[in-house]
Amino acid sequence: MERRWRILGGCGLIAGIFLFVQLGALALVQPFESAGYQAVEDPSDPTNSLMYIGAILVATAVMLLAFRYDVDQFIRGLIVFSSAWLSLYVFQVLVPPVFTYAGINVVAALLALGLGTALLVYPEWYVIDGAGAVMGAAAAGLFGISFGVLPALVLLTVLAVYDAVSVYGTEHMLTLASGVMDLRVPVVLVIPMTLSYSYLDATTPNPTTEDETSDDSTADDTTEGATGTGEADEGDDVHADPLERDALFIGLGDAIIPSILVASAAFFASSDVLSVFGVPLPALTAMIGSYVGLTILLWMVLKGRAHAGLPLLNGGTIAGYIVGALAAGISLVDAFGLGPYL
Repeated sequence: MERRWRILGGCGLIAGIFLFVQLGALALVQPFESAGYQAVEDPSDPTNSLMYIGAILVATAVMLLAFRYDVDQFIRGLIVFSSAWLSLYVFQVLVPPVFTYAGINVVAALLALGLGTALLVYPEWYVIDGAGAVMGAAAAGLFGISFGVLPALVLLTVLAVYDAVSVYGTEHMLTLASGVMDLRVPVVLVIPMTLSYSYLDATTPNPTTEDETSDDSTADDTTEGATGTGEADEGDDVHADPLERDALFIGLGDAIIPSILVASAAFFASSDVLSVFGVPLPALTAMIGSYVGLTILLWMVLKGRAHAGLPLLNGGTIAGYIVGALAAGISLVDAFGLGPYL
């Protein structure tokens, strides 16, 4: 019974991080837009999504090559730098520019530097999760103001298909997940199931193989999880009781990608769209849909099998968005952003 409560607590922590990323993205879209962080000239252009997808494919190939030729520490340094850089975007719009140097908010820069240093020096699970939550909110907010609804829908749909193919077909994402977990960076969120759990002391999970250890003290330190692009992977013991695991792992991309549509639906919503608690209805129902997908994903993962996360998460988010748009009186043509093309 105690283990079941711990599993529920872990799932609650995952849901809490997802909520932080989504609410953080919603809170950041206007400050980001005011600060001039919009990355493209025409947010309604669906080819913006194709460029981003191409970048993901290139990044995946580079990481796989880095792991193969044992230069993975370069990837670790790049990810830590990216984490600090994204957090700087957040701190610059949240921290008043009391002290500036050469146009840089000194306090914001120090906070971002501190986050990057903590990841390098002491990548315990709560450091990774905290940095990942900030990084996720920043990324979702930036893409939310840069991708209109149509590009966001294209992005979520294509990445859901890609995730399914890479997990159930080519399985190269399993290899990527194994390498990323070794790096201890905020690409994978770490959800402890026990109060004494330490990610620094735990055996790093290998999602591509069955358990080859016989040490009882480490055999439970692994679990199913998700890579940065979203698939739930098998832990060291693929036949282990899910309630006996000491940690869950889920990819930060699982939180970021659906949140892009949430942020986009809120940012690009017309002023007369029905809002609830200040959030446009289509964005709110997109959030609800993402949690329906997350609930199903966690239920499947806890049954002990590997699963692609984005088909469920993105599918739930898109379905929720459509329901909310129709309920708000928006036509399907306008909901999908197809008006300019018809």
